[in-house]
Formats: sequence, C-alpha cells, structure tokens
Amino acid sequence: MIRESSPLSIAEVPKYLDETKKEMKDFIKKFAAIDSKNAEELRQKITELNIMKIRESHITKILDIVPSTIEEVNKIFIDTGLNEDEKNKILETTKEYN
Repeated sequence: MIRESSPLSIAEVPKYLDETKKEMKDFIKKFAAIDSKNAEELRQKITELNIMKIRESHITKILDIVPSTIEEVNKIFIDTGLNEDEKNKILETTKEYN
C-alpha cells in the first residue's frame, strides 16, 4: 500500500536501494549531477528559500540538473514565471554544487 508519494531526484534514489542492487546504484551514479548527501543538503536549502512558486517537482529537477545559468533555470520553470530575483536566489544556492 502506498502511503505517500513524493518525487525523487536521480541522486536520491540509491539510498532507497538495498545492497543487493549495487550494479543499479553504480549505474545511477553515472547520471547524477551530485551525490545523495549533497542532494539532501541542496533540497533543504532550496526549500528554505521560501519561494512560493517552487513545487516539489521543481526541486527534484533542480537536483537532477543543478542549474548554473538563468537559461537552465528557465527550462525547469517553463510552467511557472519566476522573477529575476527568484532565479538569482536559486543560482546562488546551486553555485556551490556545480
């Protein structure tokens, strides 16, 4: 029975796999932009920005891509209009993870 559903970034998936799935963990790590520890930190920091327009699905995409330019942020927020200040806050937060 599914009790709760929330999106996971690529970097967060390995922590939910048991040790018998080592090959799968190694495969996933090839595509993750950051490791799972940094993904948790970055998720927390993005959440603490308190930008009302950011949904959980946006945060997950931020963790998958770790944007370094305004254009990359715009690609994540196609359906949501962020102002320049909000975009810059996201970039400042992700800067140390690039």
